[in-house]
Amino acid sequence: MALAEDKVRESLKQVIDPELFVNIVDLGLVYVINISEEKEDGRHDVQVDMTMTSPMCPAGPQLVAGTKAAAEELEEVDSCEVKVVMEPPWSPDRMTDEARDHLGIF
Repeated sequence: MALAEDKVRESLKQVIDPELFVNIVDLGLVYVINISEEKEDGRHDVQVDMTMTSPMCPAGPQLVAGTKAAAEELEEVDSCEVKVVMEPPWSPDRMTDEARDHLGIF
């Protein structure tokens, strides 16, 4: 069965920004999720393009490692490559309403 992007996104919600205490999906840090064709064993490789709230984000390595781990814990995922991109730059406009409420941004 093909792996759905929504399932990967749900798993990535486990990854919490340690400074803002909001998950990376609701923060709008996840830009693209590419899922490879199904392999013979029924598993997929996944590539996640994500950004940081700032280019020098001190939590960057932790967020990248957490993203990789959260994707790879899915039974259907063989491996996950995380690519950090800075274009387009992140802005608070990318956040969900829930994240804005949590951070008090109206």
